[in-house]
Amino acid sequence: MVAKLSDVAELAGVSITTVSRVINNYGSLSQKTIDKVHAAMRELHYQPNAMARSLQGKSSQFIGLIFPNIQNPFFTALATEIEQLLFEKGYKVIIATSANNIEKEQQYLQMLAANQVEGIITSSHNLGIASYQDNFLPIVSYDRHLADNIPIVHEDNYRGGYLIGEYLVSQGTKNLLVLCDNDPSASPTAQRYVGFADAIANKSRLIEHSINSNSNEFASAEEMAEIVDLIVTEKVDGVFAYNDMMAVQLQNALRRANIRVPEDVIVAGYDGSPIVQQLHPDLPTIVQPIHEAAQRLIDVLFAEINHEALPDLDMLPVSLHKPE
Repeated sequence: MVAKLSDVAELAGVSITTVSRVINNYGSLSQKTIDKVHAAMRELHYQPNAMARSLQGKSSQFIGLIFPNIQNPFFTALATEIEQLLFEKGYKVIIATSANNIEKEQQYLQMLAANQVEGIITSSHNLGIASYQDNFLPIVSYDRHLADNIPIVHEDNYRGGYLIGEYLVSQGTKNLLVLCDNDPSASPTAQRYVGFADAIANKSRLIEHSINSNSNEFASAEEMAEIVDLIVTEKVDGVFAYNDMMAVQLQNALRRANIRVPEDVIVAGYDGSPIVQQLHPDLPTIVQPIHEAAQRLIDVLFAEINHEALPDLDMLPVSLHKPE
């Protein structure tokens, strides 16, 4: 039997109006009341207007997308590809950007559920959100471990890191700096740095620097100056940045400091979106398979929606873009 709004209200010990206000994020409610309503919804596997939808016998034909931002050309390209493939299936998307704001992402999750999305594709950088563990909507993640029950589509991150390390070593670099993000989870992206370290082992010195960027895309001016000082002090001649935007930002900062790129320091990135390859053909980077990733994400999500066996989750291949 499908749970109704009144069932949620009864279990939570609140009025139907209060449940509706929680679902629609309307009005002033205590966190205790909000938590009780969400707990009741999870226990009953309640989706807003689920009964009306079952009576109509049709789906909403909406899919939610949650990305850290769309400033990064890679996420823009991936979202565009997903949107087009879903449109061809007769579905439309609702796009949410979460940045590094956990509260914002939680509200977006509530909003997407309230708007009856059939499922969610996410590449969230906000880790440890309980809503992902407890959410009853079909969800698939790209390159991020959000909960044990959420399938992950990812490319061969180890191979990507190895290719970058191998390339920098082949260019004669001896002191290599890797710029890492702050992801302590078991996300597949951590394998990039493992592969990189393996590729340069016993060939070049490795220096690590963790980025504290709030956007996970750009460093502050102060932190970028600190990185440039580190490069000068440690005589760094090669850098592996965790994405192309960070790599381009560093290239610009080095040139402003009268350090030649790539003659004095080679900077390599990761993502390889089409626009970056066109505008910055001098940037060595790992090209991720955007079309294949989008198609795999959709295939996995619809297998969840239709309660079917998940398709193969083997790693997608990557390639190295070398400067022209």
